Amino acid sequence: MVFRQAKWEEPIIYELGAPGRIGFLVPEVEEDIKKEVGELKVPEKVARTSPPELPELSEVEVVRHFVDLSQMAYGIDNGPVPLGSCTMKYNPKIAFEIANDPRVMWLHPLQDERTVQGLLEALYMLQKWLANIVGCDVCTLHPAAGAHGELTGTLTIRKYHEVKGQLDKKTEIIIPDSAHGTNPASAAMAGFKVVEIKSAPDGNVDMDALRAAVSEHTAGLMLTNPSTLGLFEEHILEIAEEIHKVDGLLYYDGANLNGIMGYARPGDMGFDIAHINIHKTFGSPHGGGGPGAGPVCVKDRIVDPERNIKLSDLLPGPIVMYDEKEDRYYLKWPGPYSIGMLKAFFGNVVPLLWGFTYILGLGPQGIKEVTEQAVINTNYFTKLLKGTRGYDLPYGPERFRKHEVVFSAEPMAHEVDVTAEDVAKGLLDAGFYAPTIYFPLIVHEALMIEFTDTETKENLERYAARMKEIAEIAYKNPKEPKTWPKNTAKGRIDTAKASHPRHVTPTWRVYRLRKEGKLGALK
Repeated sequence: MVFRQAKWEEPIIYELGAPGRIGFLVPEVEEDIKKEVGELKVPEKVARTSPPELPELSEVEVVRHFVDLSQMAYGIDNGPVPLGSCTMKYNPKIAFEIANDPRVMWLHPLQDERTVQGLLEALYMLQKWLANIVGCDVCTLHPAAGAHGELTGTLTIRKYHEVKGQLDKKTEIIIPDSAHGTNPASAAMAGFKVVEIKSAPDGNVDMDALRAAVSEHTAGLMLTNPSTLGLFEEHILEIAEEIHKVDGLLYYDGANLNGIMGYARPGDMGFDIAHINIHKTFGSPHGGGGPGAGPVCVKDRIVDPERNIKLSDLLPGPIVMYDEKEDRYYLKWPGPYSIGMLKAFFGNVVPLLWGFTYILGLGPQGIKEVTEQAVINTNYFTKLLKGTRGYDLPYGPERFRKHEVVFSAEPMAHEVDVTAEDVAKGLLDAGFYAPTIYFPLIVHEALMIEFTDTETKENLERYAARMKEIAEIAYKNPKEPKTWPKNTAKGRIDTAKASHPRHVTPTWRVYRLRKEGKLGALK
């Protein structure tokens, strides 16, 4: 089958329509309401002096424009999106229906708690389920996404040492070199110095490097398990012991939870804090389909016995509680030792309801089967591609992977100058979504591939076959991969220009410049 992506010469929306064309009329305020609330008068200092520069289109023009754009796009409903470390799994539509029910969509964050008891019950149950899945005691649903969860975790570590009166010496967070890029960023934002430790050749943390890094200044360690290499950290119990010896906290990055969920729990491994990505592990949309949600759970260890301060007292945002006497759910707002509010109101409720529906639909056995299928898919794909000329499998090539695998195109790049980027373009040219490339940084010419639990055996086989075909073409005609992609809506772009903000021009400015005949001067 020959792949050809839809390609329309679609103008920008500002070039469509005509002055005075309307797609939706806002109803006039009824007279009795006007009498009741009075006329709305916008203060002069904030009132517009000119109409907004918005396109004027009919409904049909708007619908056709965005349908055309959607046909030139690729998403999880079109096929696999095997972005390593991102877990782009298929999103169940039943969860969409429930989370987008008008009875949920039109709730207001300031309305009386007595009017949202059903919603609070669902969120209360979700807190309990998530805490149980990661082996913790208390969970907050407040953080808005994965990196937000990381910041919550690092700020909680900071508050822990502050409450204990030792923040002046607890200045360092240890992070493996295979970590997500947001880990060191989150630690730095919380005011810590980042100490990086290397991975051993087998993919585990280098324990000699860890012991050399641990000191009285160690505030904690951030670890993803399984790691971004797709490998389970075999020294995790020993790592926890080393960090706890110096009164540090162990933080779990839950990005890869779907590689162990139902089989192993971070809390049982010695982790004190664990964040969870609802938009990765529990079926809510990821990326542009968000927003995400990044709940954080903790082991409720004692921080200060004299004041009876526990780790859960440090968590941010409101937590749903249940009053047995009154038989009602309510929000417990941050107390005096909490790190406070990291966003407005409760949290991102819609994706949380996606996660609630996902867990409710699967049940405990289904959660385990998700992990089983994700791990089976990864290792089957690894078996298909392993040994193919042009690709290498660094870091413990003899070990089984969990949820993802990181191949390297370094042999191909070294021998015929066909890089990981060229491989990615070759996949696009055949109608496949490209994997994550050039990450983690410790793998040269990295191709980070994760098929998740929702992909079929046939999809894995087709993907592996195309990667083998790309390698064959590369060794026969190394110039050919440099011309890819040819069959997509857009060809290969200038990556340097595309990634530089100086080259990005707002759509409305393009429209104005075109109207004024000045587009040729735009750089």
